[in-house]
Amino acid sequence: MVLINTSISVTILDTSLFQMTQSDYTSLRQFKSNKMETIKNIDLLNMVSEVELIYRAKIKPSQRPHIRRSQDSYDIFNSHWDLNKIDFVEQFKVLYLNRGNRALALIELSTGGVSGTVADPKLIFTTALKLNASALVLCHNHPSGSLTPSSYDLSITEKIKNAGRFLDILVADHIILSSEGYFSFGDEGLL
Repeated sequence: MVLINTSISVTILDTSLFQMTQSDYTSLRQFKSNKMETIKNIDLLNMVSEVELIYRAKIKPSQRPHIRRSQDSYDIFNSHWDLNKIDFVEQFKVLYLNRGNRALALIELSTGGVSGTVADPKLIFTTALKLNASALVLCHNHPSGSLTPSSYDLSITEKIKNAGRFLDILVADHIILSSEGYFSFGDEGLL
């Protein structure tokens, strides 16, 4: 059997039973090209990272602290605050709540200096989304002992509240604490 290959046709010489026309040959090339393109696309898909979000709670929802009022939030924050730092440096923490206002997690967002710390909304809501939180309570201390919110405290609370509104995550309260007590934005109608 002798095979002759031209750009127009492929013919098997010993038999006339099989003949490829130019359109058949083009179809075959196109099929082969599409297969190669599919393989290239599969290779590209394998180069994309896959993300899987999983949340495994170690505590049953009914056993988590229930936040009904500002005093409940204050008690949790105060019991987890480093008393060696409360009058020394400013810290910012966030308590995340589920739909039933049960505590999911408490994180220390930042530690600053004597007169301020950073409250980055991106970090706050990254954690909220990972936890599938429905609400959160903000908290920071004033090392000076003053429980009066500063203009920055008011503006950052509003900024975080607006971001939460967009994501359907409620900012339930913002607590300012000191070694002598606390101030609740919610209790004072500032939310």
